[in-house]
Amino acid sequence: MAENDYDAFAVAYDADNEVNAWNAYYERPAILALVGDVAGLSVLDAGCGGGAHAAALLERGAVVTGIDASAGMLEIAHRRLEGRARLLTADLNEALPFADKAFDLILASLVMHYLPDWSRPLSEFNRLLPEGGRLVFSTHHPFMDHASTGRDDYFETYSFDETWQCGGKDIAMRFWHRPLHAMFDALKSAGFQIDIVSEPQPDPRARTLFPQAYQSLTTKPRFLFFSVVKA
Repeated sequence: MAENDYDAFAVAYDADNEVNAWNAYYERPAILALVGDVAGLSVLDAGCGGGAHAAALLERGAVVTGIDASAGMLEIAHRRLEGRARLLTADLNEALPFADKAFDLILASLVMHYLPDWSRPLSEFNRLLPEGGRLVFSTHHPFMDHASTGRDDYFETYSFDETWQCGGKDIAMRFWHRPLHAMFDALKSAGFQIDIVSEPQPDPRARTLFPQAYQSLTTKPRFLFFSVVKA
């Protein structure tokens, strides 16, 4: 199986994403809190997956467009959103099929760590926003990545592989580690000013529902969250 083939396990992944500690009780509430009030805004959900974030944005009054590279995940998003959002297949490593300044805000949830180079997607995000428009995204925390890979050089940008168990299958995954300074440098080079960098705590309900995960999430870095503004 090719790496990161979400089409091969889309249904099982989305079902788990809906209820697990890492997504439902940590990443999703944290990034939506960082996004804040979106009523009346045109929002691009970049890497929308099965549409869980898009659904929340729609409930808050946003006009939502979602893009993803996985046809299987987009099929789930189509079913969930029932025509309330525009959904398109797109690759963040390539030019995006939208006009300049097409969106007020871009949300990119847990997608940047799949990309070997941030310069193209960040340049495209900048193009799609007006001056003062925001990009809000979450990504693997580099301290988490590096500790788990066993690599010697934290300051190197490198790929690493993991095997996930999902839907009774072994799933080959590939991610990209980049040091914290490289993230800041890429954002600055793309014309963004950093507004907020967040290392949030999980939803308190996770303490009872997922005690082991809660202990991990409250004591070890997992994901890193940014809110940045087009200069």
